[in-house]
Amino acid sequence: MEALIELCDLIAQNPVQFSDKLSWICDKCPPPDYLSTGSPRVSRSHLNAVLAVARFLSKCPNCSDLRPKSVTLEFLRSISCSFTQSFWPQPFSQDAVASFYLDFIAYVSKAAELSPGFADEVAEFFGEVILSAIDDSGEHHSAIARAFLVAVSQNFIPISESDANALATCLIERFTASMEGVSGNSESSSAQSSPMNVNHKSHGGSPGSNNGVSNGGNHIWRSNADQLALNLGLNDGGGGSSGQQVASFEEESVESLERQEIAFKVIALLLEKLRVDAGLLEQVRLIGKKQIQSMSVFLKIRKREWHEQGSLLKARINTKLLVYKAAVRLQIKCLSVLDSDARSVKRLVYEAVAILIDAAEACLLSGWRKLRTCEDLFSSLLMGVTQIAIARGGQPLRILLIRLKPIVLNVCAQADTWSNTQGVMFESVTKASCQIIESCWNNERAPVDTYIMGLAASIRERNDYDEQDNREKPGVPVVQLNVIRLFAELSVVVNKSELVDVILPLFIESLEEGDASTPSLLRLRLLDAVSQMASLGFEKSYRETVVLMTRSYLSKLTSVGSVESKTEASESTTERVETLPAGFLRIANGLTSDKLRSDFRHRLLSLCSDVGLAAESKSGRSGPDFLGPLLPAVAVMCSDFDPTLNVEPSLLKLFRNLWFYVALFGLAPPIQKTPQVTKAVSSTMNSVGSMGTTALQAINGPYMWNEEWSSAVQRIAQGTPPLVVSSVKWLEDELELNALHNPGSRRGSGNEKAALVQRAALSAALGGRVDLPAMTTISGVKATYLLAVASLEIIRFSSNGGILNGGTTMDAARSAFTCVFEYLKTPNLMPAVFQCLTAIVHRAFETAVSWLEDRVSEIGHEADARDSILTVHTCFLVKSLSQREDHIREIAENLLTQISDKFPQVLWDATCLDSMLFSFQEDSSSTVINDPAWTTTVRSLYQRIVREWIIKSLANAPCTSQGLLQDKLCKANTWQRAQPTIDVVLLLSEVRIGTGKSDSWPIQIATIPAVVAAAAAASGANLRASESFNLEVINSGQCNQAAATVKCNHAGEIAGMRRLYNSMGGFQTNTPPPTGSGFGLGLQRIISGAFPQQPLAEDDTFNGMLLGKFVRLLQQFVNVAEKGGEVVRSEFRETCSQATVLLLSNLSSGSKSNMEGFSQLLRLLCWCPAYISTHDAMETGVFIWTWLVSAAPQLGPLVLAELVDAWLWTIDTKRGLFAAGERYSGPYAKLKPHLSPGEPEMPPGNDPVEQIIAHRLWLGFLIDRFEAVRHQSVEQLLLFGRMLQGTTKLPWNFSRHPAATGAFFTLMLLGLKYCSCQFQGNLQKFQIGLQLLEDRIYRASLGWFSQEPEWYETNYTNFAQCEALSVSLFVQYLSNMKADAVQFSSKGNGQENVSDQYHPVWGQMENYAVGREKRRQLLLMLCQHEADRLEVWAQPTNTKEIILRPKISSDKWIEHTRTAFSVDPKIALSLALRFPTNSSVKTEVTQLVQAHILDVRSMPEALPYFITPKAVDDNSVLLQQLPHWAPCSITQALEFLSPAYKGHPRVMAYVLRVLESYPPERVTFFMPQLVQSLRHDDGKLVEGYLLRAAQRSDIFAHILIWHLQGETVPEPGNNPTSGKNGSFLELLPAVRQRIIDGFSPKALDIFTREFDFFDKVTSISGVLFPLPKEERRAGIRRELEKIELNGEDLYLPTAPNKLVVGIRVDSGIPLQSAAKVPIMITFNVVDRDGDRNDVKPQACIFKVGDDCRQDVLALQVIALLRDIFQAVGLNLYLFPYGVLPTGPERGIIEVVPNTRSRSQMGETTDGGLLEIFQQDYGPVGSASFEAARQNFIISSAGYAVASLLLQPKDRHNGNLLFDNVGRLVHIDFGFILETSPGGNMRFESAHFKLSHEMTQLLDPSGVMKSDTWTQFLSLCVKGYLAARRHMEGIITTVALMLDSGLPCFSRGDPIGNLRKRFHPEMSEREAANFMTHVCKDAYNKWTTAGYDLIQYLQQGIEK
Repeated sequence: MEALIELCDLIAQNPVQFSDKLSWICDKCPPPDYLSTGSPRVSRSHLNAVLAVARFLSKCPNCSDLRPKSVTLEFLRSISCSFTQSFWPQPFSQDAVASFYLDFIAYVSKAAELSPGFADEVAEFFGEVILSAIDDSGEHHSAIARAFLVAVSQNFIPISESDANALATCLIERFTASMEGVSGNSESSSAQSSPMNVNHKSHGGSPGSNNGVSNGGNHIWRSNADQLALNLGLNDGGGGSSGQQVASFEEESVESLERQEIAFKVIALLLEKLRVDAGLLEQVRLIGKKQIQSMSVFLKIRKREWHEQGSLLKARINTKLLVYKAAVRLQIKCLSVLDSDARSVKRLVYEAVAILIDAAEACLLSGWRKLRTCEDLFSSLLMGVTQIAIARGGQPLRILLIRLKPIVLNVCAQADTWSNTQGVMFESVTKASCQIIESCWNNERAPVDTYIMGLAASIRERNDYDEQDNREKPGVPVVQLNVIRLFAELSVVVNKSELVDVILPLFIESLEEGDASTPSLLRLRLLDAVSQMASLGFEKSYRETVVLMTRSYLSKLTSVGSVESKTEASESTTERVETLPAGFLRIANGLTSDKLRSDFRHRLLSLCSDVGLAAESKSGRSGPDFLGPLLPAVAVMCSDFDPTLNVEPSLLKLFRNLWFYVALFGLAPPIQKTPQVTKAVSSTMNSVGSMGTTALQAINGPYMWNEEWSSAVQRIAQGTPPLVVSSVKWLEDELELNALHNPGSRRGSGNEKAALVQRAALSAALGGRVDLPAMTTISGVKATYLLAVASLEIIRFSSNGGILNGGTTMDAARSAFTCVFEYLKTPNLMPAVFQCLTAIVHRAFETAVSWLEDRVSEIGHEADARDSILTVHTCFLVKSLSQREDHIREIAENLLTQISDKFPQVLWDATCLDSMLFSFQEDSSSTVINDPAWTTTVRSLYQRIVREWIIKSLANAPCTSQGLLQDKLCKANTWQRAQPTIDVVLLLSEVRIGTGKSDSWPIQIATIPAVVAAAAAASGANLRASESFNLEVINSGQCNQAAATVKCNHAGEIAGMRRLYNSMGGFQTNTPPPTGSGFGLGLQRIISGAFPQQPLAEDDTFNGMLLGKFVRLLQQFVNVAEKGGEVVRSEFRETCSQATVLLLSNLSSGSKSNMEGFSQLLRLLCWCPAYISTHDAMETGVFIWTWLVSAAPQLGPLVLAELVDAWLWTIDTKRGLFAAGERYSGPYAKLKPHLSPGEPEMPPGNDPVEQIIAHRLWLGFLIDRFEAVRHQSVEQLLLFGRMLQGTTKLPWNFSRHPAATGAFFTLMLLGLKYCSCQFQGNLQKFQIGLQLLEDRIYRASLGWFSQEPEWYETNYTNFAQCEALSVSLFVQYLSNMKADAVQFSSKGNGQENVSDQYHPVWGQMENYAVGREKRRQLLLMLCQHEADRLEVWAQPTNTKEIILRPKISSDKWIEHTRTAFSVDPKIALSLALRFPTNSSVKTEVTQLVQAHILDVRSMPEALPYFITPKAVDDNSVLLQQLPHWAPCSITQALEFLSPAYKGHPRVMAYVLRVLESYPPERVTFFMPQLVQSLRHDDGKLVEGYLLRAAQRSDIFAHILIWHLQGETVPEPGNNPTSGKNGSFLELLPAVRQRIIDGFSPKALDIFTREFDFFDKVTSISGVLFPLPKEERRAGIRRELEKIELNGEDLYLPTAPNKLVVGIRVDSGIPLQSAAKVPIMITFNVVDRDGDRNDVKPQACIFKVGDDCRQDVLALQVIALLRDIFQAVGLNLYLFPYGVLPTGPERGIIEVVPNTRSRSQMGETTDGGLLEIFQQDYGPVGSASFEAARQNFIISSAGYAVASLLLQPKDRHNGNLLFDNVGRLVHIDFGFILETSPGGNMRFESAHFKLSHEMTQLLDPSGVMKSDTWTQFLSLCVKGYLAARRHMEGIITTVALMLDSGLPCFSRGDPIGNLRKRFHPEMSEREAANFMTHVCKDAYNKWTTAGYDLIQYLQQGIEK
């Protein structure tokens, strides 16, 4: 139900927006048709819905939706059906029914009150509903109907007047019939009760027989109060037995009484709201009268006379009293509607007053008067008669005052009315008296005066009311005490000086007549009362009272005897300790007049001085006992005193005396923190103590003070002016101080002893800062003075942090340092005094620091107050730098440095920076008077301090610092000062942000690359993405000045638009609603309803117009990004800047309109950059966010909250740094499935690196903000905690892209820095949570290493260097972290072996502390390795000495491996990949994998650790897990097809499952290897896979057939039919035939046409062989013309994605060959999935007589290298052209398009490559030439890496091609690996060809020093490093061809040597150095030139 109520309230706030929810609730209500049935039954949901709808109507009665009204009206109509139990759900108690009625009727009543239309509709029928309830109440279901009537009696529901009369009549008939027998003769009662017959006397009168009030019977009331009843005239004069009266009352049932109460209440409501018939009204009045008359009889019946007893009797009494209360209300309502002018009405009024007063007296004297219901009845009677009397005035009022006096006195005679909880009756008479006096003071003054004087007379009377009980006479009658209290409260409530002037003299007279030396309780009450009157602030009464109280207080002190053991009376002690101090305090709190407050302040301080001086001559502890109670009042009077104003000398003297005594008497809280035991507070003067001891103990710890006095002293300190004197000598002349040190004083021990004591106390107070010799030169008087100063100034800071009273704003003038520094300005101070004063300054500063540090964990307003105090002190210290005194400037500078070190947040406080930059200019005009030297000194000091301040702030939070500086520059530009302030721009130009790698500790935030990038964005540098990784210094001055100018310009634009709009009177805009989808549409929904439609002021209208514009524009940017479009950088930045100006301008104006719209605008400004997620958008975001938090610091928490929400949204939507999907993982995803497991996915629509870089920039800003708020705002720190908790939650949700490395570890660095806050004060109470967060950060950091180590190259300058630096900084922080962390376990101390504990992050653990350290060391080692890897990638050509890391022992490696496996087995597997030659790691991983085989089944990387040749030989049981293992990559699967694994069935089954999990087209690349695996396919498993794959893919089948046909080449020197090779060759045709047999008709048709076509083309070579060379070209043309293209689905065998659409018959060219005639033919091709009209030429060479299989293998490796380079982002060029063997010594080779061989180029040009490039591309330095050079570099580097691995020889210029853009392509791989021309003489000793002419292009310097050479070298090294990462896949591809008989495997150890060339044993740096050496070795090597010469001489190939 609570949720439904909350929903209903929400709907009521905006019913249009939530109309659907409202309809839903209405639908839950019972349908009208259902309610109209004979006997409906509703459900609980029905009732809840009805209540919700009724509540909605009560809050929104005029809703346009009519359904809620309709539902409510229908249910109201059906209420008559609800009086049966069958209507309600089962079970549903009577209490639940009553509760429902009460709530429902209350809601309907409120709705009817607010909506007249609804009220009219209800009134039409609701009278009948009530009548039906009355009719039904007599049946057996009466309880439900009665509950309904109870609800109606409490809340009026409109009915018609006719229904009102009928209802009143019915109620009278049904419910009041039983009252006839109880009420007596009304007329008789009326006559006897007439006020005209009243002849009462206040005391002791003898009333006549007709003075009593007849109550309808002759009941005689005999009780102990009979005499008092007679005195008050309440004795009845009738007879009759009490038994008859009791029986008469007991005839009425409780149920009948309840119905009477309901009837009276309902009729009273009717009379209040409607007009009823006059006759009916009279009937009602008579009924009420009878009831009230019977009340006295009822109340006189004693408890023992009732037949019922116990709870039954109590229930009857209470119910009857409630009936009487309702009757009283009814009677008053009847009288209120009567015509006041009628004579008969006056008679009725007199009668009613008499009856009501009689009833009130009866209540007062009843035996039931202590019942709450009786007290309430008394209150109703008294307030009712008061209301009537006040309204009528005249005689009724006089009668009331006469009758009220004895009632008041009787109430005051009750002893408990002075207790803390006043009696209800006393409150009632007080309230009634107040109302009468307030209403009648001016018009009816005489009876009021008589009433007051009559009551006052009782104060002086001493008669005893309890005389007849023979009890002991009390000291003071209770009635006197309570009348005093009554008068005091009357004075306060009425608050009239005339009334006080009447009462106060009576009290003062009584006080003066009494014996002040022996006060009674009466005196205490009188003192309390006069103080209340004085607190009203009437000058006459105030002065009389204060003089009296002051005299009384001093008299207490003078009356103290000389004998210390003498005791005081308890009343005397109470007066001194409680009454008089409380009176002084009450006066202090009550005075509001400045004049009286000033007078009272002076009087109090004088009293304190008199008390202190007089107390010193007394014995014992009189001083503290008398001065302490006065302190709270003094504190109140000092609370509004501004101590910085000019103070009169007399007042300053009084303040000084007060603090002397405070210090001497030990009344202040301790100012030296030492562990002292608190002593009990003495409240008497009997204790004996030494004043010197008191002074010492007051310094070190509590001696005499209690909490109240301590608090008072602290508040006094805030309003005390500095105790500064122009000269110190006058101190000895002061009487007060001299008396303290006079040898003739009480102590009699002489000046020297007193001086020693005071000096000791002073030394303790100053913490030993003053030298002992200097202290001895200080006299006792000066020591006392300095001790008072120390106490005062230190307490100022310990009380509230050091803020003085006065002023409405927190500025530097309110800093208590203004008082402390005043002492230092005193001239000609003796050195010892100056030392003490300086020490006081430092002690005060320490106290302020301690106070601030104690409150670092506060939040909300308390935190704001703390920060304001810190700012105030800092600003004052800054301003003090311009003081004329050198020592003050020196102290100020010292303290300013300390405060910025202890509270770094002041560095980014706008007010502090304002003060720093502009205070010199502000102060100089008023301070400097023709003093150039002083001006120069101070300006130089300010410039130095400002420079240090800015450097420090920029080093820790450069974004925030720059934002603040820009804001200040804007302010300076706006002010346009006549004299220039400190040149901030000049200072900034000397400051540098970002200084590259830093090894300092702690880490400077400005060295973190992400923060440097964010700082560049915040500076307004507007950098391109490629420049954001620049670690060079940023010119802060120029950037920030430009940014400030831009901000000012935008502010001017908005201001100008506003002025123009206002000058035109505004205009209307018709803006279309925004449109969008997805996130944009979501924003649209959020923004809907943000702008009000009602007319606004011009500024508000302008704001609303611009708000709408900016919201639409920002939403459009979001929509563009959502659709994949590009957001225009300049437009987005301009829009955001203008929107920011609008937001800030509205904030500064303080306008409260459009708040929701501006809130949404702020949200958009925070969210849009996060959603767009590009570098440009994020750079704008950082600039805008910095602007917002700098210009409006109050927006800081709001901005951060939105950014945290947006950050968590990026986690949920998997963007940027949190794109955890595999397709975002970079190289890993791009190398699927050949080198990585898994089917390739569609590449992401957005560049993941771009989004990661945007996240990195965002992260830099967040780190900056963290540093700015970490010591300040607990709220913002908790927001960071929320962000980090969401970021590090499991499962691991980060991107695995290598480009995210730096951003990831920067985020982890932020997390560790945040967790370190557990050791600072503000988050200490969150230590356990922070420790858990730290564990999650460790877990996330280790999770990064669960992936295989990868590289990634971007186009961004210095990106790799930033990545390396980011990880290095994380390593540096991690290695310097505190080791003492909070232990997770609540048991043990972390060093025990605590078992069976479950950690929420690490799971089951044994010893948390040990495990934590192991994980930290593992993480540190892994991060260090990662940093080294990235450093190599960032600086690949750096051949400096390798950094030697500490050697790790074998045991440590094993520990690391086990720790890694316990966290995540993937980390252990990755550890083995990172250290491939570490045998300890490999062995331990093998054991762990085999021991936990079930835990790693989802990890293909674990396969090599249990699938080994040995495991195959042993038929290991571990192989049984293979059917459940996750698929691996194709290369890893193919490795298991090698002979070493012997075709084990389980292994083979796994391999085939892996291969079949990929589409056949993906496996086609490895067709040569699959064909070779048939050699060892004894189980026909591979053959089976090939056949199945061939059926799934035609292309796979065709390529397989061609390779099968190409494998029939016999191996040289072997018998084709012998042994294994023979069986293999015999198998191939059979497999080929089985494939063809398995074709479907369609597949067979495609196969036939494809193969026939290319067989015909290939056969042309045989036709040409007999022809002469000159006729061969024509012969090709003739043969091509004969060939027809049969179908549109023919494709090039070397490139299945290219469809052949035609043959260029004139393109055929015969090529040179020693054997048959190879030909080159050009086809017209189109892309299979592309545009069929986009026809391109593709030339192919058809060879006959040459084995192409070795070229296929070489090009496979080149293709894998190309994929690797592309995957890691390396800009290296390789062109693995297509080659396919189509038969025995036959094949097709793609021609590299647009290329010429170097030999061909030499035929037309005599120069080298440099000259050829200049001839083709222009001069050196031109754009086209440099582009060609770049292409040559990237291709040369790519082929250098490929050549190193493949070792291709025969690299003459005929085998080197250059395309039309300058790229190099190698062809003809007839000699690779271990083979070379000339009988393997290996003449070409260089690993790759780098001839002289090539070096001329690569290295213009000729000495390997040029940038192009460095680039080439860098690319070679990176390419080699990337290739090493996939060494196993490349080696597997080559090794599977080992039995193929290719020439490259004919000698040596080709596979072993290939592995050696990868150098797996080398570290990354060693491998980089090796590749660098390879490149330098190949540089212009003579063997390369020699081989070119040989080829030229032998073959004529141009060199």
